[in-house]
Amino acid sequence: MMQLRKSVVECLKAHQGEKLKARQIAEWIFDTYPEDCKAKLERSSALKTEADLLQQLVAEIGANRPAITKRHPQVRTTEGRPRRYYWSEQSEEAEIAAVDVGAREDAGRNEMPGISEHDLYPLLAEYLQSEFDLHTRRIDEKRSSNRRGPQGNRWLFPDLVSFEDLTTDWSPEVKACVSEAGGQKSRLWSFEVKLLLNRSNVREAYFQAVSNSSWANFGYLVAGELEGTETLKELRMLAALHGIGLIKLDSENPPESQILIPSRERADTDWASCNRLAVENSDFREVVNLVWQFYRTGSTNARDWKA
Repeated sequence: MMQLRKSVVECLKAHQGEKLKARQIAEWIFDTYPEDCKAKLERSSALKTEADLLQQLVAEIGANRPAITKRHPQVRTTEGRPRRYYWSEQSEEAEIAAVDVGAREDAGRNEMPGISEHDLYPLLAEYLQSEFDLHTRRIDEKRSSNRRGPQGNRWLFPDLVSFEDLTTDWSPEVKACVSEAGGQKSRLWSFEVKLLLNRSNVREAYFQAVSNSSWANFGYLVAGELEGTETLKELRMLAALHGIGLIKLDSENPPESQILIPSRERADTDWASCNRLAVENSDFREVVNLVWQFYRTGSTNARDWKA
């Protein structure tokens, strides 16, 4: 008789290097063990069709996930929607190192056989525009003074900054009133992007986001892949202490990305920190200039904002 947990492990071993949805695993089990699946369907009074059986297998795979990953540490899962399962012989530290080395090698060849962190920037900008109507600019740390060294710049500048126009739906009278009263008309968002977050790099990545994004009204750490329930638990604990949120970016369908942990809003932009960033970096200086143009003219030009 087919044993579900054993079959999941067998499937993932057979597809090393691939990240599979629970439904893909269920379909593999259905195709690999047709007689066992047929017997399971016949024994059940609740399951009527093969489609019912597939959905039941998907549910059972999810329910057995904690036991499978505990017994087989090589079975890894991503968090967010949809969860994916995969088999890896590498340690979590080695996975992070492989991602970093691969990105550097691809950049050196000027080729992108996989996906790099830089590939995520326009995808994140697409999600932010579709979901929140934000205007986004890339902040290139290479366009900075090098007084703190390249590693110092990593902790100073975010990857992306977004501008939110709060006046879009306001009447002319309200806009004029808020201008005279000196009320808030915009918000700034800051984003630190990582290809992969797991237990090996989660704290370093989070505190990098704290360091370079806490000046903004909203600060976020963004993950292309988020591995493991423990990683998400750690991020929730850190967010409760420091307020930086988490976005799981769907690189295949950016509008389906999701905020897993909301950022805690900072009421006022820390303009002293913004001044420091603007002095050090020409990209950030241009962001400040665009914000100033908005306050001077009352409008923004989407063509000036590009990730």
